Amino acid sequence: MAEEKQCASAGTCGRESCEGCPSANGGEKPDFTEELNAYSSVKHVIGIVSGKGGVGKSFVTAAMASAMRKKGYEVGILDADITGPSIPKMFGVKGPTMGNEMGIMPVVAEDGTKIMSLNLLVDDEESPVVWRGPVLAGTVKQFWHDVCWGNVDYMFVDMPPGTGDVPLTVFQSLPVDGIVIVTSPQELVQMIVKKAVNMANMMNVPILGVVENYSYIKCPDCGKEIAIFGKSNIEEVAKASNMEVLGKLPLDPSFAEKADCGRFFYHDIDYNSKAYDALKAL
Repeated sequence: MAEEKQCASAGTCGRESCEGCPSANGGEKPDFTEELNAYSSVKHVIGIVSGKGGVGKSFVTAAMASAMRKKGYEVGILDADITGPSIPKMFGVKGPTMGNEMGIMPVVAEDGTKIMSLNLLVDDEESPVVWRGPVLAGTVKQFWHDVCWGNVDYMFVDMPPGTGDVPLTVFQSLPVDGIVIVTSPQELVQMIVKKAVNMANMMNVPILGVVENYSYIKCPDCGKEIAIFGKSNIEEVAKASNMEVLGKLPLDPSFAEKADCGRFFYHDIDYNSKAYDALKAL
């Protein structure tokens, strides 16, 4: 048995227990890293995050995963948005998942993308998930430890909005190589992006760049780009946080059509070329 490190304040602080004391274990920070499934190998973990909801994190996750899959990489999506999972619908997959002695098997989409989401584990995908934060965070860790992913080159983690329990769990428990921040062109964009940037910096997680969704819509008659949510200032925001703009995605009804029918991967989303280059550079 390994020798337990002596607390520097042992016997003098008045505590009945050393549990939770910052001086315990020699003052070293605890390691929350979750062990990957024994029958899996994941080369790169990419988190898709935002400071608020409704900006299209799942859309960007699916677009980047589909693009890397088309380039010949083995790709997986860990749907960490437990209370609002949408990835299975976009890829046309349904549960229930199967399992064996190696673990739970992810559901494989038509294009070969491996997917694990709570919607693939429940009997009724329309039933609400009314769970507290620790339970949600524990489910994310189970998706990493209990799912037999096999060999994966790029694992995309679709995270819920904000800076709560689940993003914190992902940053602490998974070996995240970098995050992509998703935002939209509204005035509050600077505050939203800054929240995500500050959390990433606090957790020492590299930021690959930012993607602006709903950037414009193209007129079907003349092709003119119309900024329906106002003029974009994403370049200035990115520069202030020393980030690169990885893409500016239009509001395109054809994207929604493919997602609604579960064939999202049939669409070529070529607005994220810088994002793909950043992933390959890893």
